[in-house]
Amino acid sequence: MPDKKDIPFKHIAIEGVIKSGKTKLSSILAQNIGGRVIFDRTENPYIKDFYNEKEGAAFLAQLVFLVNRYHQQAALLQRGLFEERIVCDYLFEKDKIYAYQTLTDDELIVYEKIFSVFSERVVKPDLVIYIQISLPTLLKRIAKEGNDLEKNISEKYLEDLLEAFDYFFFNYRTAPLLVVKADDLDFTREENIKDLIDKIKQMKKSTLYYVPLSESNKNPEKGK
Repeated sequence: MPDKKDIPFKHIAIEGVIKSGKTKLSSILAQNIGGRVIFDRTENPYIKDFYNEKEGAAFLAQLVFLVNRYHQQAALLQRGLFEERIVCDYLFEKDKIYAYQTLTDDELIVYEKIFSVFSERVVKPDLVIYIQISLPTLLKRIAKEGNDLEKNISEKYLEDLLEAFDYFFFNYRTAPLLVVKADDLDFTREENIKDLIDKIKQMKKSTLYYVPLSESNKNPEKGK
């Protein structure tokens, strides 16, 4: 395990689309650098109706996610000054990405008013890690690991969602940002985690793009 003093960040947020591996990485990273993991509250009584395209369900589901995330993030402000590091498997602002993909113009007006009030009252991370994956990787993972609701999501929606995430983080300036191209990254491999932690140590106040070598690139014979 690396010396915790080598990691200057006390509040790290990890973000990415579904099946990007952000929850798994949050747990593994916290184990290696020390810290408490905060998991996104994904329970939502309206999510099934949303996937079934029931009228009004998208707005209700989005509000439940927003309120849950706000209460969870607001509680972090109560942390003691010297409490352990926080590794959160989502970024509060990402809620807006989904809202703009699913809500009508009239619903967005109401949503924006609530979001703007909440966003001023939540603690901001001092490092954000964006796990970027491609559409083929996302489709493959949903087919292999997704639940019934996820498998019913249209490919067009997933493609639009990936583009929205990429656009959001391309313009993100609130905190230092580490973009990890993770199509071929195995978070269970110790060498990959060590390499990622080394990149975190290199982070300054700007954006750093990290493209790990795939196993086939490291060993050309393996890719044949």
